[in-house]
Formats: sequence, C-alpha cells, structure tokens
Amino acid sequence: MAAALLFIFFSIASSGAMLEVPTIARVLDTAWPYGIIAVAVGLLMISGEFDLSAGVMVGTAGALLGVMATEWGMNLWAAVFLSLLVCLALGLWNGVLVVWTGLPSFVITLGTFFGLRGANVALSKYFTGDALIENIDDAGGYDSLHTIVATVFGTAPSDFRVSLIWWAAFILIATWILWRTKIGNWIFASGGDRDAARAVGVPVNGTKIGLFMLTAGAAWFVGVSSAIRYTSVQAGQGVGQEFFYIIAAVVGGCRMAGGYGSAVGPAIGALIWGIAFVGIPHAGWNSDWRWAFLGVLLLVATLINHVVGERVRTARSG
Repeated sequence: MAAALLFIFFSIASSGAMLEVPTIARVLDTAWPYGIIAVAVGLLMISGEFDLSAGVMVGTAGALLGVMATEWGMNLWAAVFLSLLVCLALGLWNGVLVVWTGLPSFVITLGTFFGLRGANVALSKYFTGDALIENIDDAGGYDSLHTIVATVFGTAPSDFRVSLIWWAAFILIATWILWRTKIGNWIFASGGDRDAARAVGVPVNGTKIGLFMLTAGAAWFVGVSSAIRYTSVQAGQGVGQEFFYIIAAVVGGCRMAGGYGSAVGPAIGALIWGIAFVGIPHAGWNSDWRWAFLGVLLLVATLINHVVGERVRTARSG
C-alpha cells in the first residue's frame, strides 16, 4: 500500500511523468540492486543480526573481477568464480566472528566495512595504478556473461534489464526457503529466542553463519553484474549503501530485534526507494530531499514495526 500510494503521489506531483514507460524502467533499474541485497539483509535481520559490510562488499566483488580480468588476463568466468569464493569467505569471516566472540554483529561487520573500504582502493591502485578499473569488456567470456546478467529488453529509454528477472527469482527462492523449509523455521527461531531455539535442536550458529554468507553472495552478484554492465569498476563502489539495504528491510517489516519479517517486504522497501529516487526530481524538487525522505521513512517504519510488535506480543500474552 505504501509503495502504491507513493507512486500515485509522485505521478500526480510529476504531472503523469511517473506513468511513462521510460520512468517505470528507471524506477525498477534503480531498485533492483538494492532489492537483491535487501532481501538477504532482511533474512539476516530476522535472525537477529546486521551486516554493515554488505555495501562495500559490492565494490570488493567488482574490484576483484576487474583486477583479475584486466591485469591478470584471466577469463571472466574464472574471475567471477574466484570473486564469489572470496566474498563467501568474507561472509564466513563475519559469521564466525559473531558467533565465536558473542560481540554484536554491528561491531564485527563495521570493522569488516572499514577494512574492505581501505583494501579495495589500495589494492586497486597497487595493481592498476588507479581506483577506476576499465576495459572489462576486453576480457574473454564477456559476451556470454553480459547476456546472462546485463541483457536489455526493449529500446532505450524504455529498456528493462534481465537483472529484474534475477531479482524476482531471488525473492521467490528466499520466500520459499523462509516459509516452506526447515531452514526458514531456523531463521525465525534464531532471531526470536536463540536459547529456546538451541534447546530444541536448532543450529543457531550455523544458521547465522549461513545468512552472513548469503548476504555476501548477494553483494557479489550485484557487484559482478554492475561491473559487466558498465565494463568498469570504481573501487569505492557501494560505500554507504549498506544503510539503504537496512532501511529497505525495516520498511519491509523486518524487526530490528529479529524474529519477524519476510523476503517480499525488503524487496518492496527497495521499490519504495526507487520510486522516491526517481519521483523526487521528476516532481521538480531538489534531489537532496531524497536523504530527508530516507530518514523520515526509516523513523516511520521503525515506529510502525514497534507498535505492531507490541500489539502482537500483547495479543499472545492475553
């Protein structure tokens, strides 16, 4: 309802510009990178954890792909596979540290964030002499990869990307796992009451580690897809976007305390951000209002989630 009302509002404010096919294509193109990672972040939040390194890991995936393809002469398919292994290892690192130390995931992943932020730029400059890695399309395997992750349907500006299909597939698979499998029960139980979950045999630690790796995998997909699409990578890509993923998950109904949420909600939260990102300038407003919109959106969503959560707990106790 919020997404629909927001779309109607900006359609009126922009004198119908939001209803044009090119504008809808831009909204979806803006939303999908946030949407894919937001779904993974949402599942992680349901388990009671955060990942502040998801944004910078997008840049890590792209930078690794770019260096291996342009400087080491590696086929892009091999570079994609190796970059996936590195990102999954980083997700494993986050998960193991969280469950082993018992420290808040906020602190652990914040440390990973700063570590990767520096390493991405420093290593890119070391291998290429610049933070911008270009000419990825000269590497072997580019055409086939482009077909899979960056194909365009339609003609500009009314073009839609194959990335939207990947986004939809990710939502469907995550929803099926969450609501139709034992792993989904483990995710909810891990965030609801970890001690009770352990008491009934739920592998809480393994579930959390797996979700950190899932978030890293989602960041890898977005980073690689962007690198293939634009044929270049900025080593600082993704820095700061981790907040967008969390906001999308919260707006989508995932409780920050864990134990409640869905996979569809964060995707809709990302769509709301896409509508606002495109709608604000189309309405003739200053683009800086986007950030004010994000802040208000986060506060309102958090308050609504809190009120709903309290009512649910009251109803259950009654």
